[in-house]
Amino acid sequence: MGGLDLSFFNWEIIRKFVQTGFLFSLELTLIATVGGILFGTVLALMRLSGKKILMYPATFYVNGMRSIPLVMVILWFFLLMPTLIGRPIGAELSATITFIAFEAAYFSEIMRAGIQSIPRGQVHAGQAVGMTYAQNMKLVILPQAFRNMLPVLLTQTIILFQDTSLVYAIGAYDLLKGFTTAGKIYGRPEEAYLLAAVVYFIMCFGLSYIVKKLQLKIAIIR
Repeated sequence: MGGLDLSFFNWEIIRKFVQTGFLFSLELTLIATVGGILFGTVLALMRLSGKKILMYPATFYVNGMRSIPLVMVILWFFLLMPTLIGRPIGAELSATITFIAFEAAYFSEIMRAGIQSIPRGQVHAGQAVGMTYAQNMKLVILPQAFRNMLPVLLTQTIILFQDTSLVYAIGAYDLLKGFTTAGKIYGRPEEAYLLAAVVYFIMCFGLSYIVKKLQLKIAIIR
């Protein structure tokens, strides 16, 4: 092929294909992050509740999800769910539900570590002024835990964005799919994948740099 040549690309056409995929990847990342944190926080509270009826199911769920590759969960859900409900649910919706369910297990561990990092004295102080367990968590513990874990949560979000490329396995139109489609149209898949790698690198490296700066700022506040 005589090396990689990008000069022949019509960048306006490339933009149209990639923009659609990028918007879905971004949307999937944001929805999965918010849903994963909310569901993960519930799982973390269940594991820290001290009640076996809550601890065991949450522990089983978290450890089970963390033991299975994400691509397998995506494929299982996409292929088996239509059989259970009797109709297809679509690649995009399937990917969204799968990512929330899967990422919740990882966000759960982050939140559990953040909650446990808060000194027990603050828990006892909340109890001393008459706060219930829910009030103590909502007003005292969780706000501090979120602040302490913010850099880790953002790092997991960056990893989540990278993992969105796995929805290509079920035909969802993500950022990687956009580059792949453009590469097929021009008959130059190598250049298309190279461009995809550059875009992923620039975005993730830039976000990682921001997270590092944020982590230093939080450390100074402490």
